[in-house]
Amino acid sequence: MHLSAHCRRDATHTSNIWNYAYSYLLNIPMELRHLRYFLAVAEELHFTRAAERLGIGQPPLSQQIQQLEKEIGTPLFRRLPRGVELTDAGRSFQQDARTIIDDAERATDRARRVARGELGRIRVGMINSAPFHPFIPRVIREFRKLYPNVALSLQENSTPVLAQAVRDDQIDIAFVRPLLGDNDGLQVRNLFDEDVVIALPSGHALAKRQRLPLLSLSLEPFVLFPRSVGSGLYDDIIAVCRKVGFSPRIVQETLQVTSIVNLVAAGLGVSLVPASMQQVHTDGVTYRPISGPRPKARMSLIYRETATTTSSVTHMIKLATQLVRADSAKRPSAENHEPLAS
Repeated sequence: MHLSAHCRRDATHTSNIWNYAYSYLLNIPMELRHLRYFLAVAEELHFTRAAERLGIGQPPLSQQIQQLEKEIGTPLFRRLPRGVELTDAGRSFQQDARTIIDDAERATDRARRVARGELGRIRVGMINSAPFHPFIPRVIREFRKLYPNVALSLQENSTPVLAQAVRDDQIDIAFVRPLLGDNDGLQVRNLFDEDVVIALPSGHALAKRQRLPLLSLSLEPFVLFPRSVGSGLYDDIIAVCRKVGFSPRIVQETLQVTSIVNLVAAGLGVSLVPASMQQVHTDGVTYRPISGPRPKARMSLIYRETATTTSSVTHMIKLATQLVRADSAKRPSAENHEPLAS
């Protein structure tokens, strides 16, 4: 008996909580539509004309305004024989209501533009040598032109660091060379293959020749980037050298490709660098194309492997792909830029 009474009390208590919550939901404070109704009446100063403008009946509009006045606790309109006029409280409320509606419309427009990729931000990473290839600055320049209201930030680093930054959501997309390990958590979009050229000290005997086979470097000391930084490109260079009959004798490693060029100029050795590095006009360095088997420096885009990709990232991928195709159409037989994007 006592247990039954206890259960009834609990049931009654639960029912009271639900009734209170339901009552609250039915008495939600004013909404944006109430402000729009009020502003229409305030501008027309006539309920019938305001109702026609809003596309609703006059009686429901009058009820909505009365509810609004009741919630605020003061009349907003003074009823006249023909129409209405604003009270002092109504005039004050009109200014604030207009501000609220304008802010809400701006917020809505901003959210839609962000969703379309016309607004917001995109964080772009690139390998240290990327700015020397004309394609990458062109993508950045065209993106800024097409989406001027998207804040674009740039970060340079090595391929492994950029790949991890994309995984960790520190950057959104990155231009990189091939990855050493797996691509877990990443989508990879290959853009193009770039030829690798030989960098020689200008006074070197081999610099007198216009083209060189890789085997001609078999006795030379090499300046190269570490495998951990150069990623897949390092492996490709070593593999092609071994294919033609030698293993490079690496005497100096450095992280930056510009530093490699400077060390070659200082006479520390020879190197193999992407053809775009010829844009770096360093005194004391001569570049020569490779005859026969040669490595390729692949450029790819990486971004997070998620169910949804931001519109800005999608726009960047689409733009880069379109520019690769345009370049391919202009120079189908180009020797140092082989498009891959599809």
